[in-house]
Amino acid sequence: MAILASLVVVVVALFLHFAASPISKPTYHDLFLSLSDNSTAARHLRALTLRPHVASSAADAAAAAYVRSALSALALPAHSASYGVLLSFPVRRSLSLAPSPPPRRPFDLVQEPYPGDPYAAAAAEAIPTFHAFAASGAVAGPVAYANYGRVEDFEALASLGVNLTGAVVLARYGKIYRGDIVRNAQDAGAAATVIYTDAKDYGGGAAGKPFPEGPWMPPSGVQIGSTYRGLGDPTTPGWACATGAGDGDGGECERWSVAEVAASGLVPGIPSLPVSARDGEAIHRTIGGRMAPDEWQGEEGSPVYRLGPGPGILNLTYMGNETIATIQNVFAVIEGKEEPDRFVLLGNHRDAWTFGAVDPNSGTAALLELAQRLWKLQKRGWTPRRTIVLCSWDAEEYGLIGSTEWVEENREMLSSRAVAYLNVDSAVAGPGFYSYATPQLDELIIDASKKVQDPDNSSQTLYESWIGSGNSPTIGRLGGGGTDFAAFVQHVGVPSVDIAFGEGYPVYHSLYDDFMWMEKFGDPMFHRHVAAASIWGLVALRLADDEILPFDYVSYALELQIYGPSQHNDYGSKSFPGIDDAIDEAKKSNTSESWRFVQHEVYRVARAVTRASLVLKGKFT
Repeated sequence: MAILASLVVVVVALFLHFAASPISKPTYHDLFLSLSDNSTAARHLRALTLRPHVASSAADAAAAAYVRSALSALALPAHSASYGVLLSFPVRRSLSLAPSPPPRRPFDLVQEPYPGDPYAAAAAEAIPTFHAFAASGAVAGPVAYANYGRVEDFEALASLGVNLTGAVVLARYGKIYRGDIVRNAQDAGAAATVIYTDAKDYGGGAAGKPFPEGPWMPPSGVQIGSTYRGLGDPTTPGWACATGAGDGDGGECERWSVAEVAASGLVPGIPSLPVSARDGEAIHRTIGGRMAPDEWQGEEGSPVYRLGPGPGILNLTYMGNETIATIQNVFAVIEGKEEPDRFVLLGNHRDAWTFGAVDPNSGTAALLELAQRLWKLQKRGWTPRRTIVLCSWDAEEYGLIGSTEWVEENREMLSSRAVAYLNVDSAVAGPGFYSYATPQLDELIIDASKKVQDPDNSSQTLYESWIGSGNSPTIGRLGGGGTDFAAFVQHVGVPSVDIAFGEGYPVYHSLYDDFMWMEKFGDPMFHRHVAAASIWGLVALRLADDEILPFDYVSYALELQIYGPSQHNDYGSKSFPGIDDAIDEAKKSNTSESWRFVQHEVYRVARAVTRASLVLKGKFT
């Protein structure tokens, strides 16, 4: 009996010991990975994509309410922040083609619902095809073809003696930001720009099947988008205008006028319109002159592309309405225990040009699925060391407006207390993992990828599929301005990450980016959504929970390049962009003043590196 009693005492003591022992943070992180739920991601995506929800619309407000409600249902304190910002909407558009000789052919500028489209009724709510912030005006001019509208394409036209003064430039999407295409055409003397989705890039070639039979863009598909080349509200550059501080209709604060915005050079000075592959081909058939180079041609079966200008004449009219509208960012906060004043931020934008199943709401669905896992960890006793903030941005599509306004409003807090910003825009567009980061986060992303299962091959980790036949994974840099990390990186210097599955997709920014496309082609089982949430959340947990922040500044030093967006392509990243752009301009003008400006940019970089070295040394001069 004495032995039995002693055993009971030992067992009880051991039970009490282990019951009282706290679960380690790595154990919680492993648990986070095991709590994934693809049905939750699918449910959220379906709900978020029932209607087109362009920024400031009633449907966008409903999406904001849905996100806030979903976060509140997880007992996460949620709130919203509203801003009055300048947005752009189409009032009147027309485009007609006058071959020589007439008759004139009008284009309907409509994206057609596909047969049996379950979203056909809701599609009627979609904003008409247009370019946000395009200049209003009516233009008639001979058509000239400029390939992808890059600087080098216009230089090639100039070298061939093609005069673009007064012409309407036809360019195709696919290589650079549309706002830069329009700006480059304007700089070349064009009167207007028409940008189309070439079947060579978006139609899948001769064997490609358009949606819904295949994943490719239908012939009537049109890519909508902004042409604004800045960050944030164009009328409040460098500062925010929260509606709570003013009259509730944009706030009473200092603003630039629309005329001042136009004079800034950040919006085009010529009108432009996007058109479909079908309309682009019809326009090509009216262009004469020299045959375009082989690499400028379309796919097999397309008409021969010629440079022009003319003899076809395009008559383009665009009237836009630039107006102050209210947008909403939504947040949820999980307060840290030991370091509550240090912040790990996870963000995704919510607004979409149309239904937005890939861009951006695959990311929103992943964020909400991730939030559910964090709630389940909390129920098991987990609390982060540092505060986690979940962010749902508005008006990203117009020019990263919601995130930039919030960064501008909270600049000092972020610059001194933000640990990192982790962005996901289009979480899932297809297979393959892609990551972009500031260099001190490279090793953390790699470590996390070794613990996440590959959604397309359950026999290996994400890391194993990522490296493929190479020796190490490729992590891109965040110098461009394509999504919401831009203000964090470029305005306040916060370490940042951007991740995605799939690189580009053919129905981008069109009416066909809907739930059916995702369910049939993007992620039929929603395993990629789960994997996106897993690596996103695991990186966040390490940053929020590790006692010593898992930054690697050795790799940062090796890649010291102070990088950013190119002047001629907002999507792209350039090493020392100020120097690079100055050299480009100096080569063109070849004046002593332009080369002095190159030297000025070199001095600027040298001063920045010197200041940074003083901080690292921790000593005054």
